[in-house]
Amino acid sequence: MPRWNWDFDGEQRSRRRPTAPATRAALPAPGTPADRARIRRRRAGAGLGLLLVVVIALVIALAPGAHHAHAATPAKLASANPATRAKPRDVDVPNPAAAVKAVLAYTPFVKAGAGRGRDIALTFDDGPGPYTPGVLSVLEHYHVRATFFEVGAMLRYFSASTVREVRDGDVIGDHTETHPFLATLSRHDQREQLFEQIARVELADGPRPLLFRPPYGSYNATTMRELRSLHLLMVLWSVDSEDYLQPGVATIVQRALAGAHPGAIVLMHDAGGTRTQTIEALPIIIRELRARGFHLVTVPQLLQDDPPPAGQPLPSSLSGD
Repeated sequence: MPRWNWDFDGEQRSRRRPTAPATRAALPAPGTPADRARIRRRRAGAGLGLLLVVVIALVIALAPGAHHAHAATPAKLASANPATRAKPRDVDVPNPAAAVKAVLAYTPFVKAGAGRGRDIALTFDDGPGPYTPGVLSVLEHYHVRATFFEVGAMLRYFSASTVREVRDGDVIGDHTETHPFLATLSRHDQREQLFEQIARVELADGPRPLLFRPPYGSYNATTMRELRSLHLLMVLWSVDSEDYLQPGVATIVQRALAGAHPGAIVLMHDAGGTRTQTIEALPIIIRELRARGFHLVTVPQLLQDDPPPAGQPLPSSLSGD
């Protein structure tokens, strides 16, 4: 089976920009004794921080904007009954890490499955945020599991949604610590962006992220080398709803459905701006995709059911927020 050339031959060097030299030592890969010690130290001092997060989250949840986010979804979708949060599925990935590792053995990225089945993966970027609970309520109501590429800094304020995602069986991916254009950063700063997000997810008692999505679709050879060392699979997309532009519910639905095909990975957003249109469009998208015979799955489930073909060229960039 063809294997990927991790040296990223043919890189567009013009995309690189000089950055200030790093002043701190490069971080080792998560899972090493140094990393585990670092995370343990953070956990030891996290008690007061977590209490502050809970207080802030409660204030935000009671704010008018937060109520507006839930108002975009029928009241029954926001039920607090734990029974409504169960997401039964015909098949679950017994070992997501194994599914990701199998694909990483021959390619560093995926933008869609091979198209041999009827799986489609819904993915959400930029959260968690004040509109994430509204997205989760829709997914819970329709018993759909999705993949969330989270910004580490947002977990300082909205980690309750991350805990809810993990409990629901959703998958958490790495979307960096502060959502920068990675291709403009030094190797040290790129590694910091990737590692800090991983540490925050683990501090929220989530599983270590196995998947990564580049903010703005920005990455370069350095990114790919860092992803390899951290054992992260880059997940791009084959369908862009462009919901971040807030073009209207009908337009978001049309874009999502127009690109739907077996093995598709659909890009949406649960944060990074007002997401009431996304929340309103999501039930329509889910119902229509199911009416067409598609199964809505997480990215690891897609990798297991319908792994991408080998030998695909890595795009130089992708547009998106």
